[in-house]
Amino acid sequence: MGFVVGPGRTDCPVEVDGWRAAGEVTLHDEPAVRAGLARAGAPAPDGCGDLELLVRSFLRLGGDGLRAANGMFTVALSRNDELVLVRDHVGARTAYYALTPRGWAAGSSLRLLRDHVVPAGFGWRVDLPAVTTFLTFAYLPGSETLVEGVAELLPGRITRLGPGGTVASESFWEPRERIDASMDAPVRLREALERATAARLPTGRPVAVTLSGGIDSSLVTALAAKLHTHPVHTYSISFGDELPNELAYSGLVAAHCGTAHRVLRVDGARVAGRLAETVALLDNPVGDPLTVPNLVLAEAMAADGMAVALNGEGGDPVFGGPKNVPMLMFELHRDDPSPEARAEAYLRSYRKCGEDLPRLLTPAVHAALAGAPSPSRHVRPYLDGPMTAQLNRLLHTNLRTKGAHHILPKVGRLTAAHGIEARAPLFDAAVVDLAFAVPPRLKLVDGQEKWVLKQAVADLLPDTIVHRPKSGMRVPVQQWLRGPLRDLAHDALLSRSSADRGVLRCEVVAGWLAGRGSVHARHGAKLWLVLTLELWLRAHVD
Repeated sequence: MGFVVGPGRTDCPVEVDGWRAAGEVTLHDEPAVRAGLARAGAPAPDGCGDLELLVRSFLRLGGDGLRAANGMFTVALSRNDELVLVRDHVGARTAYYALTPRGWAAGSSLRLLRDHVVPAGFGWRVDLPAVTTFLTFAYLPGSETLVEGVAELLPGRITRLGPGGTVASESFWEPRERIDASMDAPVRLREALERATAARLPTGRPVAVTLSGGIDSSLVTALAAKLHTHPVHTYSISFGDELPNELAYSGLVAAHCGTAHRVLRVDGARVAGRLAETVALLDNPVGDPLTVPNLVLAEAMAADGMAVALNGEGGDPVFGGPKNVPMLMFELHRDDPSPEARAEAYLRSYRKCGEDLPRLLTPAVHAALAGAPSPSRHVRPYLDGPMTAQLNRLLHTNLRTKGAHHILPKVGRLTAAHGIEARAPLFDAAVVDLAFAVPPRLKLVDGQEKWVLKQAVADLLPDTIVHRPKSGMRVPVQQWLRGPLRDLAHDALLSRSSADRGVLRCEVVAGWLAGRGSVHARHGAKLWLVLTLELWLRAHVD
């Protein structure tokens, strides 16, 4: 049994009560964890780091100790033939594990795990059901990875790996729907947001904030400027002056909050030159065209001497962005009451390559997938879970899938590549708990998404920012694929190695590259997805 740590913030291994522990831990409330241990009659020694403090809390208090810890962490504890893995509440840190001929192995990085387990006789092969999942979601929304036999830890869980390949998992935190119609929701939420942001500000140094101009990143910028005693630096992305952008809004927020603001230009040539490198940094592929911009932002922050970067991630999955509206409309008009119909509608709402799989995958892959479960298995437990309000079911699904397996790992890994620690106040567990106590009618009001969130911070931002509808960052993928990315896409997707892999039908991909056989509006997104898959397989499997 073994655990390999890094990249990111890696603490030196520690030994506590006969257990050896390693991991990546950042606690935002060290005094509270210490106080909990003291109340339990097991005060932590002075000077112990975040890893040791969390381990002591877990060994003394079990899941309650983890639940009370506000932070980002993945930890492995080993003793004799036992290996225990934990991942934080929402998934800001992650880890992977596999059973090898020599026993269990786990690591906080897929690449490091590969280097450890392959010499131990572990076959490193593509997991074909995971390929269909990735092409459906544009990320992997559960424990499966693209490597057969390697699993990712689920957030908010304690996973115990025992002799003979036994796996036992228990939850230490899961959002619960405890709606409180009597509370003053905007006031309570504002208090929670201020606590979450203050806890994530670095001590004694400036802080960076990624600022798109949308409500989520704008409110984090405003709270950081209000609460921090050191300079706040904000960073925005431009894809070129000739393209639609939100720079006027991000500039307005930066001026309003008095931040030191930079706009970084990321054009198609820059994306083409950095895409393979960026994809290789990710433990699981993410078909998101903002990956290279995320990496460029981290580089700029590091060059400016930043160590911590706040972001506005979490607003949509926690408080209800506009992408939930089609599913709410489906509920109003559905004629099939089955849980599977709801799950399949959710998959279609992604509008990726799910409906193209019958003709996109090769006959050999289809044969190998005979009897394989549907990707909908990843969302059914939440879409038809214990929550009663349909909007909350959707938010629970988004939090546990896209939040934990796309947003947080992507931003965390790409910023860590340049020594920057990404922190997301809106994904704070206490904020999430409060969000599921807020009546759903206050999240979507007369078609205005995230209403309660906007009300909570309305006094901090210009009305233009608070009340404008979400437009999102428009990434010119189709334009890039016709220009600077054209050669890379053709060379990678029509290569001999891609054909020999035998996963995608070459004639279908060639048709897409030529502009045939795909709905025009989604043409670029689908090509981006299969290109990301090919580059990731080259970096991690070939």
